[in-house]
Amino acid sequence: MTSEVIIGNTALGGGNPLSLIAGPCVIENEDAVFYTAQRLKEICADLDIALIFKSSYDKANRTSLSSFRGPGIERGLRILSEVKSRFQLPVLSDVHSVDEVKPASEVLDVLQIPAFLCRQTDLILAASRTGRPVNIKKGQFLAPWDMKNIIDKCVSTGNRNVFITERGTSFGYNNLVVDVRSFPILRSLGFPVVFDVTHSLQLPGGKGICSGGQREFAEPLARAAVAAGVDGLFMEVHPEPDKALCDGPNMLPLEQLPQLLKVAKNIHALVSAQTPDTKG
Repeated sequence: MTSEVIIGNTALGGGNPLSLIAGPCVIENEDAVFYTAQRLKEICADLDIALIFKSSYDKANRTSLSSFRGPGIERGLRILSEVKSRFQLPVLSDVHSVDEVKPASEVLDVLQIPAFLCRQTDLILAASRTGRPVNIKKGQFLAPWDMKNIIDKCVSTGNRNVFITERGTSFGYNNLVVDVRSFPILRSLGFPVVFDVTHSLQLPGGKGICSGGQREFAEPLARAAVAAGVDGLFMEVHPEPDKALCDGPNMLPLEQLPQLLKVAKNIHALVSAQTPDTKG
């Protein structure tokens, strides 16, 4: 059984029911964020699934210079703070540099280390020293067992509120591969493991000046990950993904989310019932 990480008013791992981290890839505008947060809260309340709202104030890792990055840290954090207070939801976003950590930690319930920055020691230490839960995305270039050294950096500060997110492995050629063996290997490190469904469906740089995606495979990959024992799912969702300003091809339409979550929750309950050291 993995350790338990308390995030706002919910808990991840430790034998708790399946959790969801979800929201639009990037903050496009206030109305879109608030609408998505409201719908996600309704969907998760109906299914009794714990929700952590995610959206990025800045997507620093973009395919091209012309790609939309978001409103920036100051305005973005104001919007995420409003999500917290208006919808009573914990919020998560990426931090890209040591300078961002302090202002971000004053708003965010979870500080996320992006996959391409997961070996940046100073960034990990700064995020961990805030005492906030830290979500470390496994780099597309790492084997699952390589995450142990990264977790060790985090817990060296005394902060054990850390979890790992798997988001596929890159072999080049505009594709990512999800190895289901990764999930039990990562869980053996003792910390909660989340599967980033939608980023694993990215086709990085697949459209030349932006990434493509294969959202039609979201449900089978999510089912496989939950059956393999993950503690939570990470999915970027949007009311109209084809009109999204970032990562539209791999984001899931909000309307498709309830059925996917219903199936995932049932699989998680079945797997938990067969595992003696969980809460059931």
